Amino acid sequence: MLVIADIGGYTKFMRVHRVNLAHAQYVVAQLLEAVIDGAESRLKLAKLEGDAAFFYALAPEGETTDVVATLSEVVASIRRAFLARRDELEKDRICPCDSCKQAGQLKLKFVAHVGEVAFQKVKRYTELAGVDVIFVHRLLKNTVPLTEYMLMSEPVFEQIEEQVRPFGCAATEHLEGLGTVTTYYVDLEQIAHEIPRTLEPSALRKVLAWLRMTRRSVPYFLGLKEPCGGFRNMAGIAPAQALPSPSMAPLPDQLGPEHDAARSSIGSATTE
Repeated sequence: MLVIADIGGYTKFMRVHRVNLAHAQYVVAQLLEAVIDGAESRLKLAKLEGDAAFFYALAPEGETTDVVATLSEVVASIRRAFLARRDELEKDRICPCDSCKQAGQLKLKFVAHVGEVAFQKVKRYTELAGVDVIFVHRLLKNTVPLTEYMLMSEPVFEQIEEQVRPFGCAATEHLEGLGTVTTYYVDLEQIAHEIPRTLEPSALRKVLAWLRMTRRSVPYFLGLKEPCGGFRNMAGIAPAQALPSPSMAPLPDQLGPEHDAARSSIGSATTE
């Protein structure tokens, strides 16, 4: 099973300058950290791809039902972790820049597919390859009329939990190089509607959060690192000279120490 959790929601009205981009880098990294936490051990992180996390779960050939049958539970767990971290970022916000102000509006969507993959060793990294890996990435460009959803290929929808199927809406997507396929999407509000308890405001926590964000943003302020590299969902917001070309580059330097194990699995190859 192949799953991509994709973060988006920064609007075209965001003014683009070094502070905004550096803080957007930090905010998305914090939310990706929460996404990884929410996946727990049920999905394995393949790599981070800009503002998205690419996961997989192995199953014996032809026996994917047990893996797919828990997909909505995993998605709900990831969304709860995402919403809790988003609320924390909003409650602890001091900075008035566009990126920080819009952090509370960021959304999460999922695409899922089942198929065969090949594991390729590239130096010390392991990459997933194959037509089905390309397929699940192509699903990110779709016509779903929602901002937060789970889009599934037909094989996933056929094997997902019975209680999820009544919420499925059929759609037809044309995937570049792969042709026209039938997909199904569900509104996350319908299948993952549990909202975590919100935090109480805290002046001390606000100061500590601002110091932590500033420390991690220094390399981007100084121009030592390019912010927002590979952020698909910021395309069109910034002028070409303000953003590096999309490379699907991972963000290992932005994750906390608790994710050292995840860092070791993050490669720098493109998705295809």
